[in-house]
Amino acid sequence: MSIRKVGAILRKRPTLEGAGVRLNRIFGFSQKNIFDPFLLLDDFSGENPEDYIKGFPWHPHRGIETITYIISGNVEHQDSLGSKGNIRDNEIQWMTAGSGILHQEMPLNAGKPLQGFQLWANLPKSYKMMDPRYRDVTTDQITCEKISKGVTVKVIAGEVNGIRGPVQDVVIKPIYFDVSMEPNSEFKFEIPLENTAIVYIFEGKAQFGEEYKKVESGNLVELITGDFVQIKTGDTKARMLFISGKPIKETIAWYGPIVMNTQEELEAAFKEFRNGTFVKKKGKQVL
Repeated sequence: MSIRKVGAILRKRPTLEGAGVRLNRIFGFSQKNIFDPFLLLDDFSGENPEDYIKGFPWHPHRGIETITYIISGNVEHQDSLGSKGNIRDNEIQWMTAGSGILHQEMPLNAGKPLQGFQLWANLPKSYKMMDPRYRDVTTDQITCEKISKGVTVKVIAGEVNGIRGPVQDVVIKPIYFDVSMEPNSEFKFEIPLENTAIVYIFEGKAQFGEEYKKVESGNLVELITGDFVQIKTGDTKARMLFISGKPIKETIAWYGPIVMNTQEELEAAFKEFRNGTFVKKKGKQVL
């Protein structure tokens, strides 16, 4: 058994998205498919409502899954399936766009700082045109497991110590943990050798791999070639997202919110969006 080494380290960078939301992009668009099967990770945390209140009005998705994790705040969701609701503190929205969905995500001024993340996961070619679906994961569905001295894991997807996350029946079978580490603690976790493994630190700092590479908050770390992930803290605590999944290893054609396998499929998707035939499965009208 071997400990994974540190590969790429990416620093978050300011980006403007949606109707004028100021956020930090960790990866996506300009680094296409480097963390297959994951396409994009955004940190949309902010203390000033003016930075995020314009939100993400109605827009399409096809060929991917989007995972929104709210640590603090309130985001209202609506989509073309008829789903409507709010995700609040420590809740998750997992949306499978599949053959096509229209939705909007509108942060609300909850009187406290907004802190959250959105991850995009690719779908394999054989599932690109599956029926879209939407699910909310509430706080009471998420198990917070103390797995070793000073290390607590919120299990969103995947399994640790026999505890399975509430997000199941997902095509790419991802692992998605929110890991909190006290000073002088160690998180060691076995994952399949072929899996992509990335960690985004959003509080404190930690040390990675056998080389104990020190990485501070606001950075994403890629962990490569090994059976075990090893993360340690020194005299400060840390909190991070641990994300892992099996690469799909397919070509992608990607523009904006739509990810297909060929340029022809991508062009067809946008043509359908323009002529009103994009959504294949409709629900109760909410537009």
